[in-house]
Amino acid sequence: MSKVIIGIHGLGNKPPRAVLEGWWKEAIQEGFSRIGESGYLFKFELVYWADVLHPAPLQHNSGGDASEILDEPYLPMPFKEHEKDNALRRKVLDYIEKQIDKLYLKDDLTFDLSKISDRIIHRFFKDLEVYYSSTHILDDTKERLARDVIRERLYKVLRKYRKDDVLLLAHSMGTIISYDVLTDQTGDIKIDTFVTIGSPLGIPVVTDKIAVERNYDLKREKKLITPENVVRSWYNFSDLHDKVALNYNLADDYLANSLHVLPVDTIVYNDYEIEKQRNPHKSYGYLRTPELSRVVFDFLTRDSSKLSIWLRKKAARFIRRRHRRLHAKRFCP
Repeated sequence: MSKVIIGIHGLGNKPPRAVLEGWWKEAIQEGFSRIGESGYLFKFELVYWADVLHPAPLQHNSGGDASEILDEPYLPMPFKEHEKDNALRRKVLDYIEKQIDKLYLKDDLTFDLSKISDRIIHRFFKDLEVYYSSTHILDDTKERLARDVIRERLYKVLRKYRKDDVLLLAHSMGTIISYDVLTDQTGDIKIDTFVTIGSPLGIPVVTDKIAVERNYDLKREKKLITPENVVRSWYNFSDLHDKVALNYNLADDYLANSLHVLPVDTIVYNDYEIEKQRNPHKSYGYLRTPELSRVVFDFLTRDSSKLSIWLRKKAARFIRRRHRRLHAKRFCP
């Protein structure tokens, strides 16, 4: 049984699929170099759904380097140790979480919380609003709910690799899509390792939507449940300054499944920056954190011989050198 990483991106419009998939792979490889495992050949497929909600991808010059045009491209960065865990900030975030939970889980409510959730989503999460609405799009000459089309993108890729060991790597809104598909649509498909980065799965406006769609009473049950088909691990990585992952601790929001799998939360430092401005929510920064890199590398090399690992590293280095030579010939006179 082979191993595959399936990625799914998050909120907002994106560069073309091939560009984004390549940048995710580059960021993962950069993370491997940070843990001393530079260059390892792995199978990867990105579930791309930005085109469902956005008519055209973020553009770049077809004959040049995308990183020269796009606002937030993938850019490698020298690794530096940073403070990841700030006790004071955690206390503030924990206090905010408790106050919001009190509001959402109060029994004697005198107002409609679903309307509050809708307003918050409308204000801050445009793609998520479309996802949760009754918006229809044209898909293969048929009118379908946007969320059904998006979920089907992930489902088809999971079915494609149903005989492999899968690490599902989801960012931002991609974690919501992943939770929905894993909970409702995958049947006998098993996910070895579920990894969430920059996830809003702990924010009450999101947990409320998840619960309502499944007729699940959060006021009585208090917590959602880890998808039953996550069979080994669920790792959740958050930067404390990532506003989308405001509730950085998913372990107190999700119960274990029957296999005793529940979220394992880790605080990381997302070092993505452009023009000296840090974006702690950016996928590339998460993908190269040493903590995530170790989880991904251990998944890929689990039960592998030293010889197999060495051969994959050699193959990856050969491919990268060949790619650089072809790139140089293309852009140099």
